[in-house]
Amino acid sequence: IPSRKGRLAIVTGASSGIGKATARALGLAGADVVLAVRNVEKGEAVAAELRAENPEGTHTVAHLDTSDLESVRTFAGAYAERRVDILVLNAGIGGTKKREVTAQNHELVMATNYLGHFALTARLLDALRRASRARIVTLGSIAARGGKIRPDDLDLQRRWSSGRAYSNSKLAMVMFARELQRRSTAEEWGLNAHAAHPGWAATGLF
Repeated sequence: IPSRKGRLAIVTGASSGIGKATARALGLAGADVVLAVRNVEKGEAVAAELRAENPEGTHTVAHLDTSDLESVRTFAGAYAERRVDILVLNAGIGGTKKREVTAQNHELVMATNYLGHFALTARLLDALRRASRARIVTLGSIAARGGKIRPDDLDLQRRWSSGRAYSNSKLAMVMFARELQRRSTAEEWGLNAHAAHPGWAATGLF
């Protein structure tokens, strides 16, 4: 990663796995990294570990639960008036043993992996547009190939399964990245939107 000194980067789900590795790499490149995490205590421990490596940038921790749209609103409010250069939409869960719903009555996997990230990006859109070619990276998966989204049943009230919920959420992330880039180009927002398949990794997700 080339120098990102002076750039503000937000990484969701940065307390472990791919999110932690991303936060580490961006910090070493000089970015000021926000670890947006559900478990603040765990996030602070990770931030302390990363700071001990003497990165060029900084690591700070902020609470964010992407499954809760109120949490998304509160988090985004703290950065809405700033300039956000990099947004990595990484937070996610692999699945649940049974169908669960959030405080807003959305299916938990879709809400955590996609809906919260959609809302976060929308609330930070002006902050991203203040940057020079802000980069938004959505974490997709090859599992997206198995997804089949029905617009009238995004929350899988019919035919729910853990695998279907996960595949649909990752397909939604890939679709979102493509549509965000299409709109950015058409409206000259100046954003670079990407969907990434990180490959198999030994993380808590599995």
